[in-house]
Amino acid sequence: MSAVGRQAGKTFESVAHSRSFRLFFFGQLVSVTGTWFNATATSVLVLQLSGSGVALGVNTGALFLPMLLLGGFGGVLADRYDRRRILMVTQASFMVIAVVLWWLVRTDAIQLWMVFAISLTNGLVTAADNPTRQSFYMEMVGKKYVTNAVSLNSAVFTGTRILGAALAGELIHSFGLSSAFLIDGVSYLAVIGSLAAMRPEDLDRREPVAREPGQLRAALRYVWTERSLRRPLLVMAVVFTFSFNFMILFPLAAYRTFDGDARTLGLMSAFAGVGMLTGALLMANRAPHPTWRRLTVFATLFGTLMVVEGLMPTLTLAYVAIVPMGFAGMSFAITANATMQLGARPDMRGRVMALYGVLFLGSTPIGAPIVGWAGQQFGPRAGFALGGMAAMSAGIFGLWIARDTHAGRESVCEPAIQGPAAASLRT
Repeated sequence: MSAVGRQAGKTFESVAHSRSFRLFFFGQLVSVTGTWFNATATSVLVLQLSGSGVALGVNTGALFLPMLLLGGFGGVLADRYDRRRILMVTQASFMVIAVVLWWLVRTDAIQLWMVFAISLTNGLVTAADNPTRQSFYMEMVGKKYVTNAVSLNSAVFTGTRILGAALAGELIHSFGLSSAFLIDGVSYLAVIGSLAAMRPEDLDRREPVAREPGQLRAALRYVWTERSLRRPLLVMAVVFTFSFNFMILFPLAAYRTFDGDARTLGLMSAFAGVGMLTGALLMANRAPHPTWRRLTVFATLFGTLMVVEGLMPTLTLAYVAIVPMGFAGMSFAITANATMQLGARPDMRGRVMALYGVLFLGSTPIGAPIVGWAGQQFGPRAGFALGGMAAMSAGIFGLWIARDTHAGRESVCEPAIQGPAAASLRT
């Protein structure tokens, strides 16, 4: 086999290893492309209805507020019940929501409050879907391939951004906003079909956790007492709240800073996708074991590149700067996800990944309005700078903590798999 073939095989080893993940991977390719159609069209719709950067932040906040408030309970559901069945229900719900939005836009009945209400409903479904999906990777591929599977899923999410966001801009320009929502609704059939085609016996299923009071509190205590989970979560809290909301600034930058249109917005999102896809594929190929130093270096680099993006004087240079910014952001997110996946005990994994989701998505209702307000009041350049400085501060503080060489290179997952849980994780 050629060197290129060996590298490709290593990059996609979880796809080759697991039929279930292979089905899920290709179903996601179709479905997430539709999601980017929807996301791009929704940003344009909110801006058309309101003309406000604050409204963009409020809408994004409404989408993720349920994750902040209810994401932990979604993790409890993921630990108690069959995750494949939960995902089939949530994906079907997303499909219905997209079709309703298509109909409202198509008939010119849509109003701003309806967009907010639909985003809030979407967020309620996400609160159950996200922790279930995140913890489902281990069932599909096992511990050995989970970092590779997470990286490839991130590659799907970001790679489809390149196609979906760019095509969405052209589609909206040619056929109107409603077409993007219809395509998104139909695309969910692919992932629902992939879940239905899985053989339950192929999944590495665990015994469901019995229903008992205090399960969410128990997860919070567990995470807080494990330094290998607590420290990364604190860094993630800062970066995900104040820096990962940069997508809110894209519509303002496209329309106001650079006097563009929906195609400009689509291209900005697509260039971010190029950087993110590169980061995801590199992480999938190398599948590095996450360390504290790697997590904080990526946070610092991501913040620095956000500041650089805010300083770009022309649209062409802004496109160029978005690519490495996306690379660093995705590398940080994958390292963070793998940290929580590998560090959690099997009986806690759904709830731990729910807490990760609360920070990754649920922090948006706090951060998004702040970022939207900063972009509205001081301009998108200032929004990029503020978000970048937040990530830089968290990363530099983490590097300072890791100034001891051994602590910096220590796997962030190791402490969580010592003691009673170690034997079960090694099987």
